[in-house]
Parts: sequence; C-alpha cells; structure tokens
Amino acid sequence: MKVKAVPSSWIHGERRRLDVGPFLYGAVEARERIRRLDAPKEPLKSLTAGPGGGIFNGPQFSRRWVTDPAHGVPFLGSSSMLLADLSHLPLLSRKHADLPKLRHLEVRPGMTLISCSGTIGRMVYARPDMAGMWSSQDIMKVCPDPVRIPPGYLYAFLSSRFGVPLVTAGTYGAIIQHIEPEHIANVPVPRLGAELEEEIHDLVELAAARRAEAAKLGGKATRELIASAGLPDIKHPGSVQPFSVTAALSSRIVRRLDAFYHSQFHLDALQPLQSGPATVTVSELAEAIAEPGRYKRVTVTDSSYGLPFFGTSAIQWSDPATDTFLAMAQRGLEDLKVSENTVLVPRSGQLSGIIGLPVLPIGAVMNGAVSEHAIRVGCRADFVAGFLFIFLRSEYGRRQLKARAYGTSIPTLDVAQIGSVIAPKLRDDVVEAIGSQAIRAAQLQTEAIRLEMQARSAVERPISGAA
Repeated sequence: MKVKAVPSSWIHGERRRLDVGPFLYGAVEARERIRRLDAPKEPLKSLTAGPGGGIFNGPQFSRRWVTDPAHGVPFLGSSSMLLADLSHLPLLSRKHADLPKLRHLEVRPGMTLISCSGTIGRMVYARPDMAGMWSSQDIMKVCPDPVRIPPGYLYAFLSSRFGVPLVTAGTYGAIIQHIEPEHIANVPVPRLGAELEEEIHDLVELAAARRAEAAKLGGKATRELIASAGLPDIKHPGSVQPFSVTAALSSRIVRRLDAFYHSQFHLDALQPLQSGPATVTVSELAEAIAEPGRYKRVTVTDSSYGLPFFGTSAIQWSDPATDTFLAMAQRGLEDLKVSENTVLVPRSGQLSGIIGLPVLPIGAVMNGAVSEHAIRVGCRADFVAGFLFIFLRSEYGRRQLKARAYGTSIPTLDVAQIGSVIAPKLRDDVVEAIGSQAIRAAQLQTEAIRLEMQARSAVERPISGAA
C-alpha cells in the first residue's frame, strides 16, 4: 500500500479531483513545480507539427505480414520499440503500409514515441536506424516542430521524472489502460533558454547516433561471421514456426521426437554447418554455462542498499530499467550477478518471443542482478562473449536455440541444450575481430544510456529547484 499526503490546494487546483493516481504518482506535483518555475511555459500542442497537429497514434487495422524484406517494412509495437536490437522485427506488407490511412505511421528520426495502450508512458527517441519503420496504433507519436523546439530537448523533458507523470495523468480504462493525443496536448513544456535546450538536444541526438552505430556494428559483425565461415545467408522467415514437411532418420528421433526440432526451420541452419569444414559447440567455446538456482528474493526500496534486479524482458531493452532491488546481504546474490564476459540467454517463454534471444549486458545490467530465467554463458574473455553473442543472435544460432526448446505450454531451454548448439570453428584472430565489434556495440549502447540520463538530469535540475 502506498500513502501520500498532499496539500488541499492541490485538490482545489485539480478542480476537486479525488482519484488517487495523479496525486500519488507525481502528476500534480510535477505541474506545481513547473508552474512555480521562473521560465516561460508552452502547451505541447503548440510545439508540434504534422498529422493531427503533430500528436497522433493510428487507426486499428488488420496486419498483413510478409517474409521478404523487398515487399515489407519493419513493424514496431509498443514493446518492440524498446528493444536494443531491431533486426528481428516482423515485416508489414509494404503495399498495405503505403495505404493512405496508414502512411502516417512511418517512423521518422526525432519523433518521441510513447506507448499509449497497456503499459502507458514508456518512451523512445526515434533514432536513425528506425527510419522507414512503421508503428502500431499502440504507439503515440509526438512530432516536434524543429523551428519551435529542439526535438531532443522535448524528448528529454517528456521522458523526465516530471514529464512522464504529466503524460500518464490522463490514463483511462480499468483493465487495458489507454491515453489519447488530446490527453497530452496541453502538457506544459517549460522553456529553459535556447542555449540549454540545444545542449540537451545535442546529448539526446548523440545518444541516438550511438545506438544507430551499435546496430550497424552488430549487423557488420554478423555478416563478417557468415562470410568467414563460408555459410549461405539465411533470411529471417517472419515466423519461427513456418509450415514445413520433413522426413527424419530413425536414428535422429531417438533423443528428440518433437516435430519442430526436425523441421526445415532448424535444418536450414544445421545442414550448412554440418557440411562445413569444422564446427565447435557452445560448451567448448564457453568457460561455463550455468542456470542460477531458484530462491526467495529479498527486496529493498533504497537502491543504496540493493542491487538492481532485471527480468529477461528488461535486459533486451535499449535502456534496461527496473524498480526492483535485491538486498546486498541476500544469500545467492553472487549467482545472479553478471559481467561483460557473460552472454545471457532467456530460457523460457513463447517461441515467437524472447526465449533463446541472447543478450550482452549493457547499462545497469552490467554488474547488476538478472533473473534465474536467464542462463549464463560465461567466457574467458569479453571478445569470446561478443563472438558467441553475434553467432547466437544470427539466424544460425537463433534457429538452433528456438528449435532446441522443449515443452508445450511454456517452452524451455536448459544448460545442455544451449551447450550443444554448434558454431563454425574460426581462427582466433577472426573470433577476436568479430567479438570485439560486439563488445564495442555494447559499450556504445551503455554510452547512449549515460548521455540520455545526462540530458534528463539537465532538464530536471532547474525544475527541482523551483521554489
């Protein structure tokens, strides 16, 4: 239970509004702080331009999927927009996307993307590698008018600890919550002076550039791995369970009888590796593959006495966030901590979801605690972890991990299944060159997180100091 005392003047100022949300979660306090700030304020709708005045989401529509990138556009949902790696997005039919009613759903760099259905108020700054993607109706776009306001500054304010409560204050709905463009149109945006706003904008733009550079490095490293191993390029199939009919030798079904393991989806990754010059298993490349034990989590509210704790969804984000901290004195905490020499592999979930999608720790995940639902692949050096990450994230690794999952309701991976995945055996210098690019990409992602935090802090300081 949460309890908060507020002055009666706040209730009068909100026209005697008595629902607890805006008072408890900071919307009224944020509005009061901004009101007292000795700086001009402008309503959000006066600073935007584009469809719907520059603040809009989209119509509900049936989605038509394709598998060929030549005929499709990557499609962002309110969850996938948070991801650090956007290379495995589903493809919406380009012909469908270009219809007049959907054309405005194209993402352009500089927009602020806000989740407006389900979990409300998550925000992302549209970076260069998002250009040409389409978004769902569950993402609200705020398109700043660059003549009126620097886009990066507007994002930094809206995603700050004062902006988020104002954005979410208009939330409605009991089961599935929503906000609409009109609910945020009059959010007061403080103007902190051209020089400071440009500095904040530059920080956000630099963060976006770092994330785009990291994505480019990851793609480059993957192509180099495939070329160095002499493997054919496998296209993303769109679905992890496409229809296929295959025949399997009786000797191959002694250990695994499930059809997906013997599907063409899996064979397309296995056969080129098995017919290549040399392979090595993940267990041979790694120093250790471990799954932490399960035990009660002892949490604390003060971060100075706890270690940030992440689930397997949050570690996939470009800016991993958590409000859960494990007590430093908790038994078994060392088993949950991760380092830069570790690849994290989610061990459970749906096949179309995060199961088997490896992660290199970034931001607060580094040296933080991660759920036991992530299997740890520990390596002797960071570049080996980087190489394994690149391979396991490629179609050759991803398909093997997905196909090795077992179970019906909630598919599961274990240490043995991950360890048995086969990879091309490459020269040490090639492994180091490829792995080092992955490590550099992770470092760029961490730097981007730091830059955005710096930008938000620059917005929050003058507002926090308002008497």
